[in-house]
Amino acid sequence: MEPVESLREFYERKFNWIPENLSKDWGHFNVFKLDPYIGSGAKPVPYRRRDFYKITLVKGSGTIYYANKIVKVKENAIVFSNPLVPYKWDSTENLSTGYFCIFNNDFFLQYGNFSNYSLYQPTGAPVIELSDAGYQQFQHIFERMLEEINSEYIHKYDMLRNLALEMMHTALKLEPANSTRYTPGNANQKISMLFLELLERQFPIEGAHNKIKLKSPSDFANQLAVHVNHLNRAVKETTHKTTSQIIADRISQEAKLILSHGEWSIAEMAEALGFNEISYFNLFFKKHEGISPVKYRNNIKHEKAQIR
Repeated sequence: MEPVESLREFYERKFNWIPENLSKDWGHFNVFKLDPYIGSGAKPVPYRRRDFYKITLVKGSGTIYYANKIVKVKENAIVFSNPLVPYKWDSTENLSTGYFCIFNNDFFLQYGNFSNYSLYQPTGAPVIELSDAGYQQFQHIFERMLEEINSEYIHKYDMLRNLALEMMHTALKLEPANSTRYTPGNANQKISMLFLELLERQFPIEGAHNKIKLKSPSDFANQLAVHVNHLNRAVKETTHKTTSQIIADRISQEAKLILSHGEWSIAEMAEALGFNEISYFNLFFKKHEGISPVKYRNNIKHEKAQIR
């Protein structure tokens, strides 16, 4: 897994230049057309976390690896990325156009806590597929952003904050799971959300020397200061899955992402994911994915070779 990419490193990698106003001491925002960075000549981007937020609008098909999800985009989509979650796009040669904007948390300092929106939560839907009409709706907002950032208006960054928030709220209205979103006030829902947040904070595993610390329902219950039976009931009630099932699914997904993008040995991966023996990890992975870790990795390499 690549280390977290900073805004400065992003500009150096993407543009070979750094904005004069880039500083950790104040907010930063920028917006771009996606066209120069997609198509057959696009450079590969590593699967990693960034220390800034990004909203990406795309037209065309592709695959996005996002935390514990692998999403196949068929036509159009808008993607909300945040500093806690690693991501990357594959198959960008099939994307025809789009936009993206980037900003850090300081850009919204004293302007509300947008990071609490479900788009940025473990149970949210950060990748939302769009109809052509939906794409045009977000395209209009991005075009207004481009117009505003290139203007001489003294309060243009206030306008850009408003446009970014408008984009988030427009997406929240489209979010597929919005009708069943957890609501505050229910103790079981709160415990379940805290459990999911604790689980997600362990990932991505930044290197083979790291190791997840919470792996069993009891581990999470102790961390949350509740009885394990209470945790299990709360998780089952709100997610319709068992605590153990959710933990195992997340570990399995992380294993697949490491096998797809990392060069770790199976032994290193097993240890980082909390398995004392490689044989236990092999049995776990085969139970969840139907094939061994080695075969899964070989299949991924074969698929990538065919794409090239």
